[in-house]
Amino acid sequence: MSETYLAFMIGLLGSVHCIGMCGPLAFAVPSLQKGAGWLLLDKSMYQAGRIISYSILGLIIGLIGNQLWMAGMQQGLSIFSGLLILLAACSRIFKVAVRSSSKYNLLLKPFHQLFGYALKHKANHLIIGMINGLLPCGFVYLALAGAVNQPGVPEAITYMFFFGLGTAPLMLIAAVTSGMTGAILRNRINRVIPYFILCLGIWFILRGLDLNIPYLSPALHSGTAVCK
Repeated sequence: MSETYLAFMIGLLGSVHCIGMCGPLAFAVPSLQKGAGWLLLDKSMYQAGRIISYSILGLIIGLIGNQLWMAGMQQGLSIFSGLLILLAACSRIFKVAVRSSSKYNLLLKPFHQLFGYALKHKANHLIIGMINGLLPCGFVYLALAGAVNQPGVPEAITYMFFFGLGTAPLMLIAAVTSGMTGAILRNRINRVIPYFILCLGIWFILRGLDLNIPYLSPALHSGTAVCK
């Protein structure tokens, strides 16, 4: 399985969760022009905005990861990322609730102000999509854990681009059709997603263990990338 395909699948599965969390925002942004064609264009610009932000995050995390790769820390980085992903999966499987705090609400306050400004702009859907892509989100963190393990900055950007691309189809369909996917379907898929995340965490740990198993746990050599 290639890294880009994996990133796309994380985005595609995660978009079911995104419809419930970010969908209302996408549905609520008004179209400044009337007609089905303009509606589709506006909603597509919203998705493009999110993908742009994810790619920028890929650039930033790629610069960090590249320094760690050059320092020879790729094995420890992969294992650490895997452990974080396992914790995220177990929290969802065992339904460990994370309570919102006043600090979290304070963190979101600047985003609320930016949304207010963006609504008045002609490119409101693109701008709001870009802002939305920077909001705290567990699935984005999951994707960033994969991006930081990439051997270079271009690979990290590509990883996050394909993650964003994976989130786009269902989000676009839901936005244009005002929530075509029902709550029952989303709940069923959401039950499966944590187990997919669990497998992903195990895979990251195996990659870092250098077991010389092609694709699953390839041998790591100093200055070379992990087999994709």
